[in-house]
Amino acid sequence: MLSVYEGFFSGGARIVHSDVVLGLQEGDQQHRVLSLHGEVHREATRQRMEDDACYRSLTAAGVGVTSLGRVFPASGDPATFTGPELADTARATAEADVILSLKEQPLRLLNQAGLPRRPVVVCLHRSDPENQGAALGELKAAIADGRVVACVCCAESTRAAYEAAGIPAELLHVIPNGVDLLRFRPDAARRLALRASLEIPAAAPVVVFAARYDAMKNVPLFLRAAREWLEREPDAHVLMCGAGMTAANPGLDADIETAFGPRRSLTDRVHLLGVRHDMESVYAGADVVALTSSWGEAAPLCLVEGMMCGAVPVATDVGDSAAIVAGHGFVTPPDPTAIARAWTEAAAARTALAPALTASRERFSRTRMIASYATLLDWVAAGAAARPAPAQPPAS
Repeated sequence: MLSVYEGFFSGGARIVHSDVVLGLQEGDQQHRVLSLHGEVHREATRQRMEDDACYRSLTAAGVGVTSLGRVFPASGDPATFTGPELADTARATAEADVILSLKEQPLRLLNQAGLPRRPVVVCLHRSDPENQGAALGELKAAIADGRVVACVCCAESTRAAYEAAGIPAELLHVIPNGVDLLRFRPDAARRLALRASLEIPAAAPVVVFAARYDAMKNVPLFLRAAREWLEREPDAHVLMCGAGMTAANPGLDADIETAFGPRRSLTDRVHLLGVRHDMESVYAGADVVALTSSWGEAAPLCLVEGMMCGAVPVATDVGDSAAIVAGHGFVTPPDPTAIARAWTEAAAARTALAPALTASRERFSRTRMIASYATLLDWVAAGAAARPAPAQPPAS
């Protein structure tokens, strides 16, 4: 199996897909990864492939990872590839039985004429196909050409959105995201250690916002809610982590200035943590995991990881967020006052909601997710057209 990535940069889709590759590699499948870019500059962060946690996990497990060596952003047409780049891609694809495209963007490479024809499975992780530039057109072209034989949707909202955008329903297979339940779990020692490292009192209410600095995440809305919450909760703290969530990001600094204004002193209790590789500790140290996104989300990984560590989810109604949160947390309108009020309620309800979070763990299991991927890929490798499609995972 060959997975093709646009690049190694911070984001839930790359984390999930890399974990799937690791899980399948542990079984009887052999996997390699080809990345279009070796370095990505986005979210006010320089992200080199070799520094990325997913890259390091894959290579440590024996998964071969290579890159075309591109840097993003770059001058010129990103859909134009050189002879050496196409030769490297041809060698990589020739050795594969099945190709997995992480999201639809790599199809601009895989659709190039002259490459070995292998069945392609596209892994879709958003709920706004019309907001992906030329990528939807590349997906439709690959389907019309017969290259794409299946699409994995991480959420029901993804399946519905792509079907509405014209992707044949029979190609869309829903496999919900899952996480490593041994890693993501409530842990009192991690909770105390994380709080001690940030000088946060053990009893203080804490909200964590795990997101890259991107417009879809609606960071300004989160910050307005944070100001209201910190004003009404004098002991509370807020954690912000992800690419661009640092004081070195001028965009984030401007957002903070706009949201807090003359109450900038409240930001003494806002901790900008940037990219973290110990999210299990960050979530364990929090009482609430927040999502304020406006569009694009499908099955936000932060909600699942946070919930499995005991943090109560509070989310806007985007993608499958409401279905994930149902019975475990709170769904809010995109209003800072309502969000701040829900954070207070969620922090107070953490102990009462713990049994429901514990009971939902199997539903969000990495083992379940990887088994579903393995079934689908085995079916594709055996000749998708020759057999009925594998059964869809049961609806949650």
